[in-house]
Amino acid sequence: MPKMKTHKGTAKRVRATKSGKLLRQNAATHHKLSTQTARGKRAKAANSSVKGKVAKNIRQALGI
Repeated sequence: MPKMKTHKGTAKRVRATKSGKLLRQNAATHHKLSTQTARGKRAKAANSSVKGKVAKNIRQALGI
């Protein structure tokens, strides 16, 4: 059986921690920042974790 290929688009957007959690960046952080509040921009600066069925699909795409 051939090896599973890593989905490169997913690999560029999501990273796995040592404990196995998947982290992603939030959307809407690159332009139109003047309309966002400072609190909202700070909240979006932090990484978000991926959970549930979506995380299972991403793990499969990454070959984890």
